[in-house]
Amino acid sequence: MRNYFIVPLIVIVFLLFIVSPAFAEIVTFTKEYTYQASEFDSKHSSRTIALEMVKRLLLEELGTYLVSETEIKGMQLTKDQVTTYSAGIVGAEMIDEKWDGKSYWLKAKVSADPKEVEKTLKKLVEDKSKLKELEETRRKAEELTKENDRLRKELEAGAKAKKPDKEAEAKNVVAYEMTITALNAIDWYKKGLEAYIPNRRLEAIEAYTKAIELNPDMAKAYLQRGNAYLAVGNYEQAIKDLSKAIELKINYKPDYAVAYVYRGSAYENSGNYKQAIKDYSKAIELTPDKADFYNDRGFAYSKLGNYKLAIKDYNKAIKLTSDVVERQIAYYFRGLAYIKVGNHQQAIADFKIAARLGDKDSQEFLKGEGLGW
Repeated sequence: MRNYFIVPLIVIVFLLFIVSPAFAEIVTFTKEYTYQASEFDSKHSSRTIALEMVKRLLLEELGTYLVSETEIKGMQLTKDQVTTYSAGIVGAEMIDEKWDGKSYWLKAKVSADPKEVEKTLKKLVEDKSKLKELEETRRKAEELTKENDRLRKELEAGAKAKKPDKEAEAKNVVAYEMTITALNAIDWYKKGLEAYIPNRRLEAIEAYTKAIELNPDMAKAYLQRGNAYLAVGNYEQAIKDLSKAIELKINYKPDYAVAYVYRGSAYENSGNYKQAIKDYSKAIELTPDKADFYNDRGFAYSKLGNYKLAIKDYNKAIKLTSDVVERQIAYYFRGLAYIKVGNHQQAIADFKIAARLGDKDSQEFLKGEGLGW
């Protein structure tokens, strides 16, 4: 929980259940929060802090419900983890807000279909990179809130001093406003994640753009916006954003590698296979245990007609992963590469394995060959 300077008035409206007979059960949580502003707060800073708190309260309430009332309890996730991950799935809706110059009052709600949230969480848990991202986003927001708390206390103490240090106060005021701007940037970033996960790509791009406007050095916002541009087929803009993310050097090493993979994919889709291979190779150098990176590079090698190197990469992918989809991809495309080098017997063996794993392309190929599987 965040610790604010003045104990604010918090009016908690307990859990409301709204059930629609025509559709799935929807649970709705509504909360109110009042933030008491200091003389150093503006309407903007007061709203930012109040909004951050009310969202946290809502997500904590949702997390408690999901852990106790749904099958999520069997996923071995803590309430804090469910709360953190839900931030990437469910967004808060503002119902009402008021500012009287001294306090900022907010009323907001979250509504969710528990079964749909449960499904999305199960998929999300398999994406370790996304989980790490949500955890880091929450941690950063908490750090900024604590720093905001510290600065406000210093400003209030300085204002009460017999001989106020005007220079120190001016610096603290600037730093205080910077924490507010950074919190707003993170809020837009979280909105981008929330929109991207259910494939609302254009909405995600808009949210990441707002985050970047507030914090032009936010490497992860460029990474995620680049990925969103990649998903909608705007490869030129994807390359620009991903290049910026790489330039800013994302702290988390796997995310830095992913930036190269996304950019490699953008280059590949643009027909620049040589540059794609360079980026995939850099990603592999950073995280050499990712089977999908080898599959990606193998495909680019095949596009350039370098089937021997492609086969080598598919071999590596097969050794590294037990994931069914990644193995399907590796066996199928290795089979295609073996055809190109004239090893039809090995190609058919690969297609048979991919077909047994459920790969439909391999199944169709084998049926066409009249070999069965």
